Amino acid sequence: MEKATTFSHLLSLVLILQLLNPFLVLSSSSLGSNGQPEIPTKFLDFAQRQELVDWIVGIRRKIHEKPELGYEEFETSKLIREELDKMGIPYKYPVAVTGVVGFVGTGKPPFVAIRADMDALAMQEMVEWEHKSKNPGKMHACGHDAHVAMLLGAAKILKEHINELKGTVVLVFQPAEEGGGGAKVMIDEGALEKVDAIFGLHVAPFIPIGVVASRPGPFLAGSGMFEAVISGKGGHAALPQHSIDPILAASNVIVSLQHLVSREADPLDSQVVTVAKFQGGGAFNVIPDSVTIGGTFRAFSKESLIQLKQRIEEVIKGQAAVQRCSATVNFLEKEKPLFPPTINNKDLHEHFKSVAGNMLGNHKVIDMQPLMGAEDFSFYQELIPGYFFMLGMQNKTRPELKFGHSPYFEINEEALPYGAALHASLAASYLLKAEPKVPLQGKLHEENLRDEL
Repeated sequence: MEKATTFSHLLSLVLILQLLNPFLVLSSSSLGSNGQPEIPTKFLDFAQRQELVDWIVGIRRKIHEKPELGYEEFETSKLIREELDKMGIPYKYPVAVTGVVGFVGTGKPPFVAIRADMDALAMQEMVEWEHKSKNPGKMHACGHDAHVAMLLGAAKILKEHINELKGTVVLVFQPAEEGGGGAKVMIDEGALEKVDAIFGLHVAPFIPIGVVASRPGPFLAGSGMFEAVISGKGGHAALPQHSIDPILAASNVIVSLQHLVSREADPLDSQVVTVAKFQGGGAFNVIPDSVTIGGTFRAFSKESLIQLKQRIEEVIKGQAAVQRCSATVNFLEKEKPLFPPTINNKDLHEHFKSVAGNMLGNHKVIDMQPLMGAEDFSFYQELIPGYFFMLGMQNKTRPELKFGHSPYFEINEEALPYGAALHASLAASYLLKAEPKVPLQGKLHEENLRDEL
């Protein structure tokens, strides 16, 4: 009885100390149970304030008017730095030529990153509106202007709640996602130093507004590019016997490349080889000396990518030789490095579902099938746990939005507050979960309690 009374007193003392000492449990302050359920709803309410919505939309429109290609995003980078300066957020610049890396929080571990890409595409905008591209032949046709605006919006949310951050959020503004492998250069220049995890998003015109979609494991394919020059001997179209026809050779190459997927790949291992470029000849009655073809190859594992790359070169050279031609193959890896598959961390998937579910409702967080598109966010995931998801912006009461890389691509700006709030919530909630527990001090250790029993 005496021992039971002693244990009861000790247990009461432990409970009292836990109430008095905020370091014995995960600090929650005003953030609810473990701080996490209230963060998403509070941050979304903040993001949807009209003043902040107007600011995020204004940033997006400024960037849209002045699109810049990979590693040329100087004006975009300048705008980002100016806004971070106004918020009092420190940053590193330049990183990877035009990249910016900002820091919000304690400046101490744990560190979590949220990322936006900045570059535009080399295409002419066909959408007629007040903020149409003012740079001929360049357009934000993949939503990167919106990505930057949402990340700056997240920075503003986090700065306003800086006293509630239990670590440091790293803001990664990255150049050259569109084939330039900007993520790899950012890594090489230290952008992820000390970072434990990273989150990224992409606007999705095929998903309803207020809905997000992703999946654990393989989400986007890895990809590579190739270009081949097939050389023969030019001549008059009426006398083909005196020529070596590279167009015929290139045609056989293209057909044979399709057999790599249909006849050599496991049907359960999704792969794609697409020839999208064919240049040769300029006259109806002249066989050219050479033909240039080019395309992409995609797969969901690095092993399959490497196998495809090897076989593409073998097929091009072999089929060219059958037609008495020669061929050179260039995989353009200096300019457009091989992208690994985007593979979402399973633990971060659970974190994403929890945060997004609390913000939007569990029924608006959906699993989706993998896509054969590629993202250089995957370079980050090769280094640390990472998670990438799609942000819906479809409004069925409005005209259907075009897919990315279309000259008619548009952004539903109603999605911007959701993206800003999700960025900020995923990061802040992650820090709260990752906050290290401080062990009990003094004599009230677990072994002391066991001794009393």
